[in-house]
Amino acid sequence: MSDYIMMPNQQQHNDGNPTDELQQEIAELVISSLNLKITPAEIQPDEPLYGEGLGLDSIDILEVALVLSKRYGIQLRSDSDDNASIFQSLRSLARYIAEHRTK
Repeated sequence: MSDYIMMPNQQQHNDGNPTDELQQEIAELVISSLNLKITPAEIQPDEPLYGEGLGLDSIDILEVALVLSKRYGIQLRSDSDDNASIFQSLRSLARYIAEHRTK
């Protein structure tokens, strides 16, 4: 018999992959910060955020970056070469936040 018992609310994280919960939270922040008329479930994890897919433009990305920086304590720079890969999809954004968050 094992001495280790996992509590029902305790989550195991594997390989630094973002949880569905974090993706859901980020989707909600994107929707609320941009006043989008969709639900979080309508944002597919691998769908492009910029241009095709969700259809965000550069101003939308800046607004989202500001909200995410305040919420998670991450540093996002508008001149970073990594922005295209960070904001590629909800999943890539969640992965970046999971790896770099301070809050």
